[in-house]
Amino acid sequence: MKPWLYLTLFCLWGRMAKAQLNESDTTLFQLRTALTGNYQTGNVDVLNFRGRLDFTASPGRNWVFKSQNSSLYQEFYSVKADNDLFSRNYLYFRPYQRLYPFAIAYISTNYRRQIDFRYFAGAGLTIQLWRSRLNVLKLSAGGVYEDTRFTASTFSSERYNGSRSIAVGRATTWLGGWHYLLDNHLRLYYDAFWQPAFSDANNYRWQFDVGVDVPVWRGLNLTALYTYTHENVVIIKVLPNDRLLTVGLSYNLRKTHRH
Repeated sequence: MKPWLYLTLFCLWGRMAKAQLNESDTTLFQLRTALTGNYQTGNVDVLNFRGRLDFTASPGRNWVFKSQNSSLYQEFYSVKADNDLFSRNYLYFRPYQRLYPFAIAYISTNYRRQIDFRYFAGAGLTIQLWRSRLNVLKLSAGGVYEDTRFTASTFSSERYNGSRSIAVGRATTWLGGWHYLLDNHLRLYYDAFWQPAFSDANNYRWQFDVGVDVPVWRGLNLTALYTYTHENVVIIKVLPNDRLLTVGLSYNLRKTHRH
């Protein structure tokens, strides 16, 4: 196949804002936007598009709103493999303190995992374990109520068979941070979460992300991110693990707080 048949579109790709856009910064507005794509024909037919819009806004000194929104669409030989939407939203109170509360609300779909619609909402606390100009490390814990509607009713755990909807309460723990290295020429970032169900020890999920940013010019960065996800209760024939490596460009915009 000729090289010109490989078309890679990458523009302003951003990772998950929870470890990239810092709600504890004294800024009025932060924005990270993204679009990546891949199209290939010939011996292999592939179409892939991924978009992201992450931002934080501070309407007053004590309150910060953060929103992370992403989409993914993939086709292989004209057969749809992914068609996902994901929106996670946070409201923080006095996030400049070492310990502060938050409320969360998530909405998502996942074609590959046969999740027609999922939402959960809850609240918790975040503690800043390490905060400096070059290093940040945070730990969060809380609880959420979750309701998931699937497109099938046979699961890897038999106790859920016969219903396409699963509603549970979950505990949530999250650890994340980022560090500027090599005289600010590289930024390492990472985060991980664990979500067990209160009513069933076998119903849990976890995920971790590891990535790097390399500054290019005035907020523009080369970036790479590796994500590993495990969901223990899935539809039969759906694998519990997913891995994704993405490379592209990111752009970060900030507007400082009014004094």
